[in-house]
Amino acid sequence: MEDTDILDLRGLNCPLPVMKTRKHLKRMAKGMQLVVKATDPMSAIDIPHMCQEDGHVLIESKMVDDVRQFKIEC
Repeated sequence: MEDTDILDLRGLNCPLPVMKTRKHLKRMAKGMQLVVKATDPMSAIDIPHMCQEDGHVLIESKMVDDVRQFKIEC
């Protein structure tokens, strides 16, 4: 999909996944989607909470092997 960015944050620990996701989303146009890949266990709580706080839509959150993937609409 051309309107979907991928942000690979595997190996980073709290608070970096949320900080980098928030920074990336600020540069995106409304309606674009971002797929975030993270291995930090706290990202399962922190990224959905950030979406709610900032007004983004969390489309999907799933585990793929040992990586949590979030699909977020800006």
